[in-house]
Amino acid sequence: MSTAATLSQWQDNEHDREKSSMEKADVDTKIAPVGGLYDIIEDESAVDPIYTAKAKILSDAFQEIGMGKYQWYLFVLTGFGWFSDNLWPVVTGLLLPPTIAEFGYQGAWLKFAQALGSLAGCVFWGISSDIWGRRWAFNLTLFITGVFAMAAGASPNATALCALVAAWSVGVGGNLPVDSAVFLEFIPPTHQYLLTVLSVWWAIGQLVGSLVAWPLIATFSCPTSATPAECPRASNAGWRYFLYAMGGFMTLLFFLRFFAFHLHESPRFLVGRGRDAEAVEVVHRVAEFNGRSSSLSLEMLRACEKLGQGEVEETEKEKRGAGKGADSKGVKASVMRKLRTFSGVHVKGLFATPKLAFSTTILIVIWALIGLAFPLYNGFIPYFLATRGADFGDGSVYITYRNQVILSVVGLPGALIAGWMVELPYLGRKGTLATSTVLTGVFLFAATTARTSDALLGWNCGYSVTSNIMYGVLYALSPELFPAKDRGTGSALVAAANHICGALAPIVAIYANLTTSVPIYVAGACFILGGLLAFLLPFEPRGKASI
Repeated sequence: MSTAATLSQWQDNEHDREKSSMEKADVDTKIAPVGGLYDIIEDESAVDPIYTAKAKILSDAFQEIGMGKYQWYLFVLTGFGWFSDNLWPVVTGLLLPPTIAEFGYQGAWLKFAQALGSLAGCVFWGISSDIWGRRWAFNLTLFITGVFAMAAGASPNATALCALVAAWSVGVGGNLPVDSAVFLEFIPPTHQYLLTVLSVWWAIGQLVGSLVAWPLIATFSCPTSATPAECPRASNAGWRYFLYAMGGFMTLLFFLRFFAFHLHESPRFLVGRGRDAEAVEVVHRVAEFNGRSSSLSLEMLRACEKLGQGEVEETEKEKRGAGKGADSKGVKASVMRKLRTFSGVHVKGLFATPKLAFSTTILIVIWALIGLAFPLYNGFIPYFLATRGADFGDGSVYITYRNQVILSVVGLPGALIAGWMVELPYLGRKGTLATSTVLTGVFLFAATTARTSDALLGWNCGYSVTSNIMYGVLYALSPELFPAKDRGTGSALVAAANHICGALAPIVAIYANLTTSVPIYVAGACFILGGLLAFLLPFEPRGKASI
């Protein structure tokens, strides 16, 4: 069914309800309602009736503006976050063979440092974006990553390298919790599927990392079998050049974000903070940037407060303070108001109704399982390819990184396939996520049957495609199922579960011999279980607008 026909059907079914709702608010919005798009979270009034009503009006406003220049620029600039999120785990994997040869350490500790840094980053940046807004987090994450990556290129030993990997990962961990919220909150509801397509940048990150590493590391590295005594720094500079190049490139992307484009604060964040006038101003600026006009007015948003006047009066009373009581005076009042910002209200909002609580819980478990499975296998792919290739008689550095490039190229269509599949009536987001995740696990089990290097590469190609589809849907589905005022916290929560289990992957790798198939069996089982759980998600966002 075409988008036009779908919208027509939504409008036919839901126009009366929207009209009645606006009549109760006693406001003529002049904005065509998006209709029955608002059913992702049923019984949204239990979440926050005033916020929900305002979010619907903002969705209508962005639908009126349409998909224009501002949104397409965001598609590229937020894509840098997807690019970074996959590039740097790939980078640490690519660093393992040459750095192990030079420093003689257990490479799993490098992945452990990365997981700890990413965990800290996703929690800090995700939650802070719901407290202070999206703009600073959006801009700083790439800068932190680039600076510490370049510093890591000069690491004198394994300890310094692991510390700097953890530092750059603090920036990497904040990319997707923030960037997915930014993009979702500026696009019209009819284009939410582009959040899935954004993962094409994720695949590009892997490809760019592999392409740059191939000539540098393959040319300027010791043999994989070399010992530290046989591998001095002067003979093993390829990985250092690689980090200088990738760190410098991330710094360039930061400058493009910060100086070449002005990111407005998210209107949904602003209305969640009671800053309605600023939200209206942002919508009008985006419309002007797109060469369009918007009918949104401050009165439309304020009319929504009639749905819960008592709550609004209480909120305004708290904000005013009016100098009453000891807590409303001086520094103490200022500190107390700031501390209230850090309350658990954003976490509670993710569990506001039984159905929303079940959805959030399932998402956390799925992210946790994939968080263990993906780095356990993907983070060690260069090592797997090198050791298995050696067994098959073709484990040279050149062949290892050539195969890594092949896997990256094959994975590129995954995001586009995911963007097509999530709009299919019988699959949607849930079906696509479940199917691709199960198939990812199946391909891993199949890889253990390989008896030649080419067979191993073939199974890994299948894994590369399905895992890119899986991540494309997962990164899009999760923020869609969180209310915007709690979206950063929700994204941080699932990402934290992902990175906590990701920190366990190196520990499993340490105690389970990487030269055996045990880590592959563990990863495959986690993927299959996560895929089966995806069928239990209670909401299907296809054809609906997130709030």
